Amino acid sequence: MPPSRRTFLRIAGSTAVIAAAGAGGFALTRTPTQARAPWRMAGTAYDDPRKRALSYAILAPNPHNQQPWLVTLTGDDSFILSYDLEKMLPETDPFNRQIVIGFGCFLELMRLAAAQDGYRADIALFPQGAPEPLLDGRAIARVRLVQDAAVRPSPLFAQVFARRSNKEPYDTARPVAPADMRAIAAAAEPGTRTGVVDETGAIDRLRDITWRAHLIEVETPRTYMESVDVMRFGKAEIEANPDGIDLGGAFLETLNAVGVLTRETLSDMSSNAYRQGIDIYRAIIASAMGYVYVATATNTRRDQIAAGRDWLRMNLKATELGIALHPLSQALQEYPEMDGLFAELHQALGQQEARVQMVARLGYGPKLPPSPRWPIDAKLA
Repeated sequence: MPPSRRTFLRIAGSTAVIAAAGAGGFALTRTPTQARAPWRMAGTAYDDPRKRALSYAILAPNPHNQQPWLVTLTGDDSFILSYDLEKMLPETDPFNRQIVIGFGCFLELMRLAAAQDGYRADIALFPQGAPEPLLDGRAIARVRLVQDAAVRPSPLFAQVFARRSNKEPYDTARPVAPADMRAIAAAAEPGTRTGVVDETGAIDRLRDITWRAHLIEVETPRTYMESVDVMRFGKAEIEANPDGIDLGGAFLETLNAVGVLTRETLSDMSSNAYRQGIDIYRAIIASAMGYVYVATATNTRRDQIAAGRDWLRMNLKATELGIALHPLSQALQEYPEMDGLFAELHQALGQQEARVQMVARLGYGPKLPPSPRWPIDAKLA
């Protein structure tokens, strides 16, 4: 995972670098405005209710911001949702479980957006059968939008534009009320299991587990490089490819220009940039003020879609309450080096007989700009 933008200051260690980032008009021109345009355009640029709903759906959280969705419009009121097999994460998500959870987020945000316009989304999951053990080209869903006077908008929809996956340090002097954690968990629909971790000892245990899981991911070359390979450095890269992990803004772009923060330095596991990134992330994980999770009784593709649906809803509820949420999926990944912590996390959450699909730290963090997105027109097959 990339280091925090706000705390990468320690890597630079140079007032000259800091000054260069703010010099002249440079800082004013580094915002990837085009890559963030889909957040401004959602719901405004389309007469077709399918495109309006989909223009919101593309804002959904998804692993490594890969945005793997592909959409084929059919007839006057329907579409097929599929995926780009080039956007998978085979090292950290070898069975495409996390990718499918992202599609659950996408479908739920599409459904909430359609309801705002008075449309019911009839979703037929896996119309050609569930793709197992890997995604293999068979569609995720066939969707039809139907005008329905009985459809009621959700109050959660009001949080769509403010929703973030906040990976910054949280305020450790400001606890999150257990009642608010429970309200976040309660935003889920029937069919999944949700829970919270709100006691000091249990929070400390989860901090330790999630930290050790992060270390495994970043100290295992093939899983770490999967993140580095999808990093976008600076405005030009982000605008050209508004997916993956964006490292932009005047300060980080200056670090890139002077050779401090580059794909090469981050790829070198003996470099200062790599080691400082680990130190920074340790402080981020240690700032958790509570946790929330989603689990399912089994681990079918439908379970994974349901987990994504509820993850999106919980993220929106946290936003409504002013609480930051940061998914920590490392200990839930299915590669051999993670097996021990996978079992340890399930035990810590009391979910040994279930499948924990998502877990996140909670707290109060800074306000952040939205992540880059491809516009929906770029995702129409």
